[in-house]
Amino acid sequence: MNDDEKIKDLTQLYIDSMNHSSAEKVKDAFHCNGTVVGYLHGDFMEMSVDDFANFVASQQPSPKEKGEEVEFEILASGVEGTTASVKVRDKYLGITFLDTLSFIKFEGSWKIYSKLFHVESE
Repeated sequence: MNDDEKIKDLTQLYIDSMNHSSAEKVKDAFHCNGTVVGYLHGDFMEMSVDDFANFVASQQPSPKEKGEEVEFEILASGVEGTTASVKVRDKYLGITFLDTLSFIKFEGSWKIYSKLFHVESE
């Protein structure tokens, strides 16, 4: 599997983590020192991976269980050596986000290192 495919699979794992309200999948997708940053309802939010994993896990029942799976579209992606980025539009919890995911190849495996999010519509 080439790096582009690995990045696409990791992006799918990120989406699956939200679909299943799975803290474990969040932690599998993100580097342990990763960050999630953006504005939600006008408030600046900055979360660690653990914070984000706990937030995702708190969404019960999960979107998949409610029949409201995360809708998403990859708008752009690129790999440059040991770094990569993906811009993805996703609808999660009734909110449409534009996420910019930054990836790093760490100890031979790709991980999301940062997620910057912008709310397009609530």
